[in-house]
Formats: sequence, structure tokens, C-alpha cells
Amino acid sequence: MKTTLHKADTRGHANHGWLDSHHTFSFAGYHDPARVNFGVLRVLNDDNVKGGMGFGQHPHDNMEIISIPLKGSLEHGDNTGGHGIIKSGEVQIMSAGSGIAHSEKNASKTEAVNFLQIWVFPKEKNITPRYDQKEFKSSERINKLQTVVSPEKENGSSLWINQDAWFHLGSLKKGFTTDYPLKKNGNGVYVFIIEGEVTIDGQKLNKRDGLGVWETDKISISADADAEILLMEVPMN
Repeated sequence: MKTTLHKADTRGHANHGWLDSHHTFSFAGYHDPARVNFGVLRVLNDDNVKGGMGFGQHPHDNMEIISIPLKGSLEHGDNTGGHGIIKSGEVQIMSAGSGIAHSEKNASKTEAVNFLQIWVFPKEKNITPRYDQKEFKSSERINKLQTVVSPEKENGSSLWINQDAWFHLGSLKKGFTTDYPLKKNGNGVYVFIIEGEVTIDGQKLNKRDGLGVWETDKISISADADAEILLMEVPMN
């Protein structure tokens, strides 16, 4: 088993006034050669956007982009005609594929939005761009790992990703313990603590800490306090 620990206070940080962002991995003006990616997980940004503000239309290609609002609502628009407002409790995925231009802005004029922006390298390049979003009931992840993103295109219960990756959200109560068995050989797991305190394979983690684990077939998770976690299983190559 190998691990890499990213404490919350070691993340890159950029405050542009309208946007206050923390970067787990190298992004924009923040570059750390030791923190470029975790396998195919390329970006994990913790973004806070002021009311009425946002990212104007800009291009992407050959990237799977996942947005998870933690507080507030986010409005998406793209040049394929895709449009939607996602709020806390929902997850959005966009396959940039052969090329797409999109905008993201705070859906509120007055309240800030806090969301996780995640980029994953795709399995197949130059696919037709696509956009999807889905609501996930918080009651269905209490002391469970609720699958929100998976490569299983037809299962209907999660959002499809163009990669052998699985994303799970969990609302874990203090004292809860479980094991997570990896679904595919060669994959690793990156766990991001949204709130609370968790121990993973003996490593204590707090709010906004991240831990990557690979070369193992399972990880052990214990909630030291009530916690919200995001667990991302991704290929390491």
C-alpha cells in the first residue's frame, strides 16, 4: 500500500475577490511538481464564488469535468445548448470530448456558492461532448457510500463518466466504520473530507484534507466525528 497526504492548509490558494479557490493539485498560478495529479484525477478545486459572479464562456477538450455544489446553486451553459442549475444535493458531469465551450456562474445574485470542481482525464478521446446532472438524496448516503459517478452507462442510478472511475459521497456518523473494496485492479482511491474527522488506514484526516491510497485492494474508513466525505476511485495509469 502507498499513500499520499494533502493537508487542507497545504493546498494552493488564489483569491480573485469574486472567486476564492483552494487547489489540491497544481492549477493556474499554483504549481507543485509533486502535486500535479493522482492517477487520472487531475484537478480538485474548492471554489467559492460571490453572488452574481462566475466564469465566462471558455473552452475545454478531452476532460471529464464534475461539479458538486456544497452550498448554494451553480448555473451551467454551453455551446451545445446544454443548460442547467445545480444545487447542493446534485452532481453535474460534462464530457468535454472533442471540444466544448461552457460558462459557470453563481445562480444567485446575493448568496455565495461553494462547489467542488473536479477534472478527470478521459478513457477515450474526442468523444461527442455531453452534459448531465442528477439529484442524489442525502438520506441514501447515511453510513453508506452512495455512488454518484460510475462507468456503468446503463445503470440509471449514477452519472456516467468516460473513465473507469467511481465517485461516492458518504454521510458518516461518529463511530461508524466500513471497508471500501476497490472495484478494479490498478485503481487507487482519493478521499476528500468535506466536513468532520475521519481515519483511513490509521491516518487521521480533518475537514478539507485529502488522502490518496493505491497498490491495495481495499481501504478502511472510521468516522471519528460526524463527517461528509467524497471518495474517488480512479485508474493510476
